[in-house]
Amino acid sequence: MNLIEKLHTELSGLSKSERKVAAVILADPEAAIHKSIASLAELADVSEPTVNRFCRSLGAKGYPDFKLQLAQSLVKGVPFVNRHVEQGDEIADYTAKIFESSMAALNVTRQQVDTQALDAAIDKLAAARQISFFGLGASASVAHDAQNKFLRFDTPVQFSDDVLMQRMQVINARPEDVIVFISHTGRTRALVEIAQLAQQTKATLIGVTAADSPLAELCSLVLSTHVPEDTDVYMPMASRIAQLVLIDVLVTGYTLRRGPDFRDRLRLIKESLKDSRITKKSSHKTPPNE
Repeated sequence: MNLIEKLHTELSGLSKSERKVAAVILADPEAAIHKSIASLAELADVSEPTVNRFCRSLGAKGYPDFKLQLAQSLVKGVPFVNRHVEQGDEIADYTAKIFESSMAALNVTRQQVDTQALDAAIDKLAAARQISFFGLGASASVAHDAQNKFLRFDTPVQFSDDVLMQRMQVINARPEDVIVFISHTGRTRALVEIAQLAQQTKATLIGVTAADSPLAELCSLVLSTHVPEDTDVYMPMASRIAQLVLIDVLVTGYTLRRGPDFRDRLRLIKESLKDSRITKKSSHKTPPNE
């Protein structure tokens, strides 16, 4: 785990003053590398000893060592692939790294997830007249997966990864509708513009996105994965897995919120799909006649 990932993981265990330092660094890690301890302390509105204490709590010897580790975290890995993977890695090495980074991302999300926001989002989904899932690029596959799961329910649901279709759909949205925007960075210009348009309809906007991002500012509720994966440089991997798990949490909450009678309906849907599958071969083998 590099320094940025470690910072995300241990954020909740830091003091209030140290979290202010962390917020400044995570907002722009590259800029933090070039700041003096005095300027960083001023930006975070804390004292210089607090910055030093923050650095030591993350395993650094002091502020200079912390900046060195931060710089190494930013340049690590193969550009446009994955920051954990090195050019000379064997298949066993990068397989293990991808699995480990995905598990670490899920653990970070589990520790940092806002359960109150999740509960409020489930309430909105359960009461919605119609639910829409929007995503672009890698996040489109997550939005499509969400539609696939919510199609099992009796609430009308739609998915789109086409900007023009999204525009038409949000224009027709009503205040009792829910629109879920999925974007790891929250800075995809087209999706932000769609959210701005959707705001005018008074529909509930839920963002599965980065906290404090332009998209998050437009949403009524924000569910953030807190995964430190810079998808401006690297291929989306761990962040997408964490988004999928959050969707699974929403689906589970929605089902439980609707009650036992609703689960009987899901049972009927499952039964109706049985004929679409080839029957499993029995693993039981009849012993030969003796």
